[in-house]
Amino acid sequence: MAVAGRSEDAAPDGVATALREAGFVRFRVAPGGDASAAAGLLARALAERDTPFQASVVRGGRPATTDTTGTDDTTTVRIGGTEPADVTLDLPGSASEAAFEAARELGSDPDPVLALAGAFTTPDATLEGSAAFEAARDHDRIEQRPGIGIPTADLTDGLAHTTLVHAGFSGDPDAVRGLLDGRETADTDEQRRRVASIVALAAAGAENATPRAAETVEDALRPYAISERSDDGPATAPEFATVGGYADVLRACAHERPGTGLALAIGHDVRDAALSAWRVHARRTHTAVRNATTARHRNLVVVRADADAPLATTARLLCEFRSPEPVVLVVGETEAAAAAADDRDLGTRMHEAATAADGDGAGGERRGGAAFADNEAFVTAFREAMA
Repeated sequence: MAVAGRSEDAAPDGVATALREAGFVRFRVAPGGDASAAAGLLARALAERDTPFQASVVRGGRPATTDTTGTDDTTTVRIGGTEPADVTLDLPGSASEAAFEAARELGSDPDPVLALAGAFTTPDATLEGSAAFEAARDHDRIEQRPGIGIPTADLTDGLAHTTLVHAGFSGDPDAVRGLLDGRETADTDEQRRRVASIVALAAAGAENATPRAAETVEDALRPYAISERSDDGPATAPEFATVGGYADVLRACAHERPGTGLALAIGHDVRDAALSAWRVHARRTHTAVRNATTARHRNLVVVRADADAPLATTARLLCEFRSPEPVVLVVGETEAAAAAADDRDLGTRMHEAATAADGDGAGGERRGGAAFADNEAFVTAFREAMA
């Protein structure tokens, strides 16, 4: 059975039907926070039904972990990406929101905070009004408050390693301490507002910041704080302070340590490992953004990445905080990632350019990735596709 795309309510029903009848489920998950969260929601629902499953993150059609399990009644579920599957959850919006509804169809009581964290990572995300948002609010799992969307209670740690913001202090705990000037905790709303103002000014007021930086930093402000577990509520999310912070960790793990990211979404106790991956990913990304050498073209900035640069996150932060053009392409030796400030059909353009360079690409309107044999041919083809 294939569920490609989504009518108003067909995808969750179709996914639930396929999984209900499956003897074994194999998840193929694109690298990203939304896809990881969606896989976690469905995997948890399967575990409640005692249906065995295996999950792996797939990059360029190759699983990041080895699959050694299979049965005659295996159902393959693809979340993002392009490889063939029995069921595809590849939607214009959030896959984790659709997975939340599918898990409910399976009789599960899915974690709404995980679904919201996944949805938060999608471009132009809107959390309010979704089924997950209503469930989280009804169970008092979230509360909007002043401040910054970080995963930890430690402001220095959170601000130094968040990838929701790029500013002069990013990646540098000592610079954060200097910025906060002794304000290393924010326990009241007034303190949180003060810290949020400091961060917003640092991000939007930097000498090389673009007007888009002032808009983007707003996404990190007034976060939804995650409450502790209620005895009569659904299963709690891991111990992260805010939905945005949880999302940041999911997204970082998906690129840095995909196995840890999936384990986190599935519900294993890997919080410390996930936060470690988040810190490493943030330091590598902010260094890459700060040191980027760019070439500006019409509607496009091309960045030649160092070997250590996380391509997708570097492209996103450059697009959101530094690029004067609406599209950023970050290119490595055999891979590339692109980010756009508005809908540009990047997935199609990445696929076309990668095909011209003996490779393949995929993505959505505002995000894309590609692998190829010849990076010069790829860049030339991508520039032509964007013209």
